[in-house]
Amino acid sequence: MPLLKSSNLDDTRSRHIEALNNPAHSAISVPVNDFIAALDRKTPKVVSMISTTERDVNVDRIARLQRELVESSVDVALFGPSADLLYLTGFDAHLSERLNLLVAPANGKPSLVVPTLEAPLVGDATRLVSIHSWADHEDAAALAATVIGDVSGKKIAVGNQLWTAFLLRLQSHLAGASWVEAGPIIRPLRMIKDGAEIDALAEVSRLTDEAWEEFIEGPAISELTEVQALKRLTDLTERRGLSKMWGICGSGPNAASPHHQTGNRVIEEGDSVIFDWGGNLNGYNSDVTRTVFVGQPTEEFKKVYQIVRDANQATFEAVKPGVPLEVLDRVARKLIADAGYGEAFLHRVGHGLGLEVHEEPYLVEGNGLPLQTGMTFSVEPGIYLASNLGVRIEDTVVCTADGGERLNHATRDLVCMD
Repeated sequence: MPLLKSSNLDDTRSRHIEALNNPAHSAISVPVNDFIAALDRKTPKVVSMISTTERDVNVDRIARLQRELVESSVDVALFGPSADLLYLTGFDAHLSERLNLLVAPANGKPSLVVPTLEAPLVGDATRLVSIHSWADHEDAAALAATVIGDVSGKKIAVGNQLWTAFLLRLQSHLAGASWVEAGPIIRPLRMIKDGAEIDALAEVSRLTDEAWEEFIEGPAISELTEVQALKRLTDLTERRGLSKMWGICGSGPNAASPHHQTGNRVIEEGDSVIFDWGGNLNGYNSDVTRTVFVGQPTEEFKKVYQIVRDANQATFEAVKPGVPLEVLDRVARKLIADAGYGEAFLHRVGHGLGLEVHEEPYLVEGNGLPLQTGMTFSVEPGIYLASNLGVRIEDTVVCTADGGERLNHATRDLVCMD
């Protein structure tokens, strides 16, 4: 399968990054150097990347959560089935009309309220929590309120993914408490990946890359529907041991819709085709996007592709500890805008990745949180020209002490398929 390679990357990207220090650019309100100087004057709270090779990772995570609760003046946190619950306990609870609830006090042993018929699924997590099971004829919210105890004048943090119906039932039994989101409390823990998590993300990314390389060397995709082409790719990925496969295939005019719902449009010669897909391995997710052209690419496509590739590279090169997350979005956005396509970049430049495909941190204007070692996120600039074409190139990147490290290594060269 022949590859049409983009032109060599040059110093223009570095000039774009340096241009962010120029106050003449009204879209950039604060220079990068000023950001770093401000960080030096007032060091933000840093959550270290944790090594978990010699201790119980879940014991450590619960202890860190409880420290965050104390620092936030929160008395207890409640989590339903979610990535938060999985992160803290290793228990991947079933999401249904039956209440599963982790009750994590600021001090003391956590409890797990669980349906009797699902109690055996808790497994090894029983070493971490006290189990309180309930039968179908019993009031689960009332049981949870008994476990939580008197809450008069106390503050309760609620996981962002707890169903509203469950929250309302709990509140009816827990009068006198104030309620806050638990997201900002658990965010510092989950955003900073430990060594084992980064290894897991690297492996799932590597296998996803392998599938892509096999896919582009395989049979033609013209005359396939988007559904058929995506299935071919996800099947190749699944054969490498990944599960919970998902994906987007947008072809031709559909490629101009970033979250296109893969359909039955037949892929034709002259189409740009975006593939955005991933899967799960041992709890951790991959998320990668590549764009191909069917047949010989037009000059317009080649131009747009090179701009997006340059934006991907420039954003990657801007990754280093201390740089505010919004600056990464600005790097990509300025480069694309200066090339004349600013209005066609329709989304933030990236999002965190881990137990969920989309999680904190978000690389978006307004997020001044500084990069920290261990943060792992997507870098995915794109250009979308309505009714015409779309290009997106996405990699997973981890922030290290020395800068960014890509976890995806599938070719970013312009690939032409039959």
